[in-house]
Amino acid sequence: MSLTGLVRARLSSRTFIRRLQRTIVYTILIVASAAFIFPLLWMLSTSLKVQEQVMAMPPQLIPNPARWANYYDTLTAPDFPFLLLLKNTLTYGVIETFGIVISCTLAAYGFSRLRWPGRDLAFIATLASMMIPGTVTLIPTFLVFKWLGWTGTMLALIVPGFFGSPFNIFLLRQFFMTIPTELSEAAIVDGASHWTILLRVIVPLAKPALATVTLFEFLYCWTDFMGPLIYLTKRELFTLSIGLYAFRERWVVRYDLMMAAATIVTLPILILFFLAQRTFIEGITLTGIKG
Repeated sequence: MSLTGLVRARLSSRTFIRRLQRTIVYTILIVASAAFIFPLLWMLSTSLKVQEQVMAMPPQLIPNPARWANYYDTLTAPDFPFLLLLKNTLTYGVIETFGIVISCTLAAYGFSRLRWPGRDLAFIATLASMMIPGTVTLIPTFLVFKWLGWTGTMLALIVPGFFGSPFNIFLLRQFFMTIPTELSEAAIVDGASHWTILLRVIVPLAKPALATVTLFEFLYCWTDFMGPLIYLTKRELFTLSIGLYAFRERWVVRYDLMMAAATIVTLPILILFFLAQRTFIEGITLTGIKG
């Protein structure tokens, strides 16, 4: 075989190996995606079944017939006041997210741009607090809120957001560190204060990271179950995650209506992610690579 033939054979073998590698990777990704999306499909399928088909054996993935009235029954159920639950959830999510963004931005600026004694030690302590399980601080926190008279109100859920979150502080601090310090120094030379630098230099450049923190926190509030379950005692303050319990009767669980309600609750999250996924992924990528 000539030299040209050997080169072509090697190139073809390399091309075959690359295609085989891509095929294996894509197959693994498709299988993993199917595993993640199957619970959503099952939830949607169950939401359209009649009650007798929910526990049918063998399981029936495609409902026959599809009962779209489950959604009407869910939205008109007396124990599931959707509009009230939605208002409470939005109140909790919007105010808590606003507090997190403000407090974490200030803390991250202090850790990344200001020089003060013990800064690095305080930052290490902030990161170390993420290693403490929430169950460890649950009872002391509950006792403090009870002493303040916040149990049974939204204050127990909203006020802690104005004192920062270690993970979000870390995320923003890592992004702020990627912004050239020359910009801040030039602003100081022009007579700008730290407030001016933060609002007019840092924040406009950190929009992807701020958007990521906003999405993270709002999604956390939207799906939060333990917080409202522990601190909210009045039905008029319940959130959507607690409202799903309305379909648990004494002897039977209406899984068809519960899955319809879960679909309604999940749909805004999916829409929000698809609308903001470019900003979300950009913020994660920039923070992760340069942090």
